[in-house]
Amino acid sequence: METEQALVDLAPTLRLMLLALVVALLPLSWVWLRRRGASTTRRLATLTTLTLFLTFDLIVFGSFTRLSDSGLGCPDWPGCYGEATPFGAREDIVAAQTALPSGPVTWSKAWIEMIHRYLAMTVGVLILVMAAAAWRDRRQLPFSPWWPTFTLVWVIVQGLFGKYTVTLKLYPAIVTLHLLGGLALLALLAVQHEAFRNRPLLLARQVRGLGLVAGVALVVQIALGGWVSTNYAVLACTGFPQCNGQWWPAMDAAQGFTILRELGQGRDGGVLPFDALVAIHMAHRLFAVVVTLLLGLLAWRLWRNPSPVQQRFGLGLALLLVAQIVSGLSNVVLGWPLLAALGHSAGAAGLVLVLSLLLARSSPARVASSRAMAAAAA
Repeated sequence: METEQALVDLAPTLRLMLLALVVALLPLSWVWLRRRGASTTRRLATLTTLTLFLTFDLIVFGSFTRLSDSGLGCPDWPGCYGEATPFGAREDIVAAQTALPSGPVTWSKAWIEMIHRYLAMTVGVLILVMAAAAWRDRRQLPFSPWWPTFTLVWVIVQGLFGKYTVTLKLYPAIVTLHLLGGLALLALLAVQHEAFRNRPLLLARQVRGLGLVAGVALVVQIALGGWVSTNYAVLACTGFPQCNGQWWPAMDAAQGFTILRELGQGRDGGVLPFDALVAIHMAHRLFAVVVTLLLGLLAWRLWRNPSPVQQRFGLGLALLLVAQIVSGLSNVVLGWPLLAALGHSAGAAGLVLVLSLLLARSSPARVASSRAMAAAAA
């Protein structure tokens, strides 16, 4: 009598979870040793800062995974051909690479994809620890424990986006949402980081309003940039400032911005026309002018303030903005080199991080709380 096989093999997933736990013990041990003797709140503050740093790294490495065409290096999820590491999937990877040497599955691409997943799982474990510690010590926290709880929920949503990025074969809308979700996670952690440090910054109402508007515009621009990247429309326009030798080239925005479609397909199921790729590229290029003006104005308003803190924020925004312009132009003029493309993605994450820190630190509620505490102490 044959032994019945399990309908679902959970062994690879369990091995991956164990591996993530082991890897996460390294930063957790570092925090424990570095802050030994400190209060739990101080340790949690250090863990939040470390998780923020690793999340930024995760976003950049995720961009590298996409830009190196490694997103399908392991075409299943969460493991690699049902294994916890590419070592166990060596035969399947070699067979896929032999059948299609220039295809999405190679030995190096499999490792790039799995390292990205390992890092994502490590960040997930750290956020789980943060949420548990926040509830345990909720009376000592400078914010509601629902903040890290929502962050944990969001990282689970991000994991699902990562899953469907692979299983739906780089479906453009999912890939773009995965990028935006990573940046949202970065912003959530930035808010908690600033709450622990408790350094309120009083901004003029107009400046803070400008920061909020610039933040919304930046998110729209990053979404457009993600749409350019996921549809491989970076090289649809050659030359600058003209596109393919024209100031206003032929564009098919209706096809280009049909959201629910497969990669490379138009809304009718046929091949996505070149004019649609041009429309995607031009939308990102034109809206970049709006974002540049807003961020440039914000940086100037901060720089001209006598406060050294505001000046540092202004300088940081200005430097990141210049770097974004240079890397964006390099992608077009130099034919989308990997280093420039990666720098462009990292610069976008850097702008989100700096703006999130600025807006979190200048929150009216935080400024009012600081004033109340100062008055009580006096």
